[in-house]
Amino acid sequence: MSIPKELYPTEDDLPYEEEILRNPFSLKQWWRYLVARADAPFTKRRVLYERALQALPGSYKIWHAYLRERLELVRNLPINHSLYQALNNTFERALVTMHKMPRIWIMYLVSLTQQKLVTRTRRTFDRALCALPVTQHDRIWEHYLVFVSQRGIPIETSLRVYRRYLKYDPSHIEDLLEFLLNSELWQEAAERLAGVLNDDRFYSIKGKTKHRLWLELCDLLTQHATEISGLNVDAIIRGGIKKFTDEVGRLWTSLADYYIRRKLVERARDIFEEGMTTVVTVRDFSVIFDAYSQFEESMLALKMEEMSDSEVEDEGTNGEVGAEEDVDEEDDRLNVAKLEKKLKEFWLNDDKDIDLRLARLEHLMDRRPELANSVLLRQNPHNVEQWHRRVKLFEGNPTKQILTFTEAVRTIDPMKAVGKPHTLWVAFAKLYENHKDIANARVIFDKAVQVNYKTVDHLASVWCEWAEMELRHRNFKGALELMRRATAEPTVEVKRRVAADGNEPVQIKLHKSLRLWLLFVDLEESLGSLESTRVVYERILDLRIATPQIIINYAVLLEDHKYFEDAFKVYERGVKIFKYPHVKDIWVTYLSKFVKRYGKSKLERARELFEHAVEQTPADAVKPLYLQYAKLEEDYGLAKRAMRVYDQATKAVPANEKLSMYEIYIARAAEIFGVPRTREIYEQAIESGLPDKDVKVMCLKYAELEKSLGEIDRARALYKHSSQFADPRSDPDFWNKWHEFEVQHGNEDTFREMLRVKRSVSASYSQTHFILPEYLMQKDQMQTLEEAKDVLKKAGIADDEMAALERQLVPPENDTKSKEESRVVGFVSAGVVESNGQKVTANNEDIELPEESDSEEDDDKVEISLKEVPDAVFGGLIRKRDEGDEAEDNSTAKNKDSDGPLGALERIKRRKQQAS
Repeated sequence: MSIPKELYPTEDDLPYEEEILRNPFSLKQWWRYLVARADAPFTKRRVLYERALQALPGSYKIWHAYLRERLELVRNLPINHSLYQALNNTFERALVTMHKMPRIWIMYLVSLTQQKLVTRTRRTFDRALCALPVTQHDRIWEHYLVFVSQRGIPIETSLRVYRRYLKYDPSHIEDLLEFLLNSELWQEAAERLAGVLNDDRFYSIKGKTKHRLWLELCDLLTQHATEISGLNVDAIIRGGIKKFTDEVGRLWTSLADYYIRRKLVERARDIFEEGMTTVVTVRDFSVIFDAYSQFEESMLALKMEEMSDSEVEDEGTNGEVGAEEDVDEEDDRLNVAKLEKKLKEFWLNDDKDIDLRLARLEHLMDRRPELANSVLLRQNPHNVEQWHRRVKLFEGNPTKQILTFTEAVRTIDPMKAVGKPHTLWVAFAKLYENHKDIANARVIFDKAVQVNYKTVDHLASVWCEWAEMELRHRNFKGALELMRRATAEPTVEVKRRVAADGNEPVQIKLHKSLRLWLLFVDLEESLGSLESTRVVYERILDLRIATPQIIINYAVLLEDHKYFEDAFKVYERGVKIFKYPHVKDIWVTYLSKFVKRYGKSKLERARELFEHAVEQTPADAVKPLYLQYAKLEEDYGLAKRAMRVYDQATKAVPANEKLSMYEIYIARAAEIFGVPRTREIYEQAIESGLPDKDVKVMCLKYAELEKSLGEIDRARALYKHSSQFADPRSDPDFWNKWHEFEVQHGNEDTFREMLRVKRSVSASYSQTHFILPEYLMQKDQMQTLEEAKDVLKKAGIADDEMAALERQLVPPENDTKSKEESRVVGFVSAGVVESNGQKVTANNEDIELPEESDSEEDDDKVEISLKEVPDAVFGGLIRKRDEGDEAEDNSTAKNKDSDGPLGALERIKRRKQQAS
């Protein structure tokens, strides 16, 4: 055989050939030769590889490079090409020396897998596993499993391979399960899955939980019920129901589905019923009930289809059977086939049971509310509301209701009950009462009052319902006897016995139940005598369980029977027992009743009561009492005392009610003593520390009064004083009123002064100074300059601006301190003030006549024409005094001169007397 010329070495190959001849076993020289001829055709390189491997048959590097080039050569060729056979032969020759190299085995196995040589590939995988150490088997098994998972591989072959693999690594059993399910090997899949669930040491490498595996097993068993045998499906699924409580409904339906697929219909119905009566969640119940109802509907629909198909066949066969019956009547007893046929036609084995199936479906639907209620009661058997709903479900069936009530009162523990367990006893008794069985109703109530409830109020409610039932049936004596029995205090012996036991029942505390005593009092007032009713009220007071309403009711009862002093004693006990705010109604009722009863006859006692009441009453609730007190003085006492009460009220009420209290004070003073008397009240109100907005309102009202009396200058001074509280931008109404006042009563100078004041006030409320006065004017929020500085810092004002504002706030220092510092700027007083022990006129504004005119009047005795004062200026008391005391002597006027400052009326009277 001749060698082609292209395979001979060329001149370029001579250096490498010479090196190889000198050292034929040098891997380095052979590798340099191969690298140098990397661009040569494969036929020439193949010769080089073969020559190198003859010299170095154990070189992994040369074998690996040679095999890679051969694999690359056949990459795009069909698998039946002859080069594949040459490739396989090369791998076989390589494995003679490279049988411990897993990479060579893997390259060979992957190539064989692509060639679809099943038997040769399987055997080669087995050879590889035998040749390599166990520590490297995982690299082979990875490709082995890929090979057996391909299409066309016999299932038995794949199954055997997977079983062998599990012996090597049991943790990959999930791969086998997946293969079994894909191969539809249900029996072995179920057995393997059951074994996994029974293995407590199993750990899923795919992250599946035991719960998920349980569900997969249940689905497998139920969906292939007829193909799987040898497993106790019922026990397996029931074990899952006990272990996994969050999928109980699904597991019950799976078990029922298993029996349905095995055509055990009645057993499936039993499973559905058992599931509905054992689940404890509404979700699981809904799952089971929906599956059950769907099953019954499908069975009914299937039966209807079968009947429609069999009707035609039955019509044709009935005629023939009727003709043969007469002939073979005697032979039927010996014919077994005919006997079996007759048994099938018996009514218990009738296939035409469509009415029964329909009735079963309707019965299931009708029972849904009852079954759902049972689920809720299984969640909490001490839920009172659910028991009431269960009783309501059986409305119209007294027997079922009685049984339900009996079960409820036996099941519920009052200490664990959710709701009010006594309502079950009451409803139970009313059931008998509604059916005219009073005797049994009394028996129920008698048992109910012996139950140890959680609270006394529950037991008291049972006694009250019992008494009301007796009242509804006109048994008044029995109702009173029940109340006496319920409110009786336990004996000392009973208390000692209970204390020894350590568990005190509510019956021991029943005699202090206010609800029982209230019903007892109502019954005594309606059915008993006054004395018995008083005994009950006194007993309530002794037990210290009375309420303000009970005090008032007791007093009203005594008043109705003309025991007024006793009623007032009850009020006295009430005001000593209770504190505010509970005693408020007692005080109001007591005072109004006392004043109505005695009026002027016991005025001093009434005053003492009012004084005592206003002392105990907090400021926010004292206003009505002061008004009631002042009304008493106006109606039966002295006007001066009434004014004194109003004055006390203005100081006692809180700041937000002072304005309204002063308005009432001023209105009453104007009506009683006349309009001029209100000046002192206005001054007191302005100086009493009212809020700024209320001071402004009071000043405006005072100015209107002065304007109505003709004191224009005093009204102008009041406007000027109140202007500091009115921002021209936010309160234009005030400035409009002052503008109208100056237009009507002022001149050019006064109008300019008003404009000057307006500008100065507007400047003080300007944007530069807006933050500071807005906070400084609220005295209840900050009182010191330090707080103002803190506010300015928070507002972000710089230190130099703060210093300027501080200089504006600091008042100028005066060496001579006078009383003007304590006066409000711009305010004009109408009275007199003391200075160094002497009374001087406090009005420094030139409003009154100058002193020269007074001296001239005294020296020259010049008569001044007088103008009559309108009667509206004087109050009702002055008019009454003028009518009754026209002959009053001059000594009274002198005494009044020494008592205090002269009012307008006194000055006019003196002038009249001097003129006469």
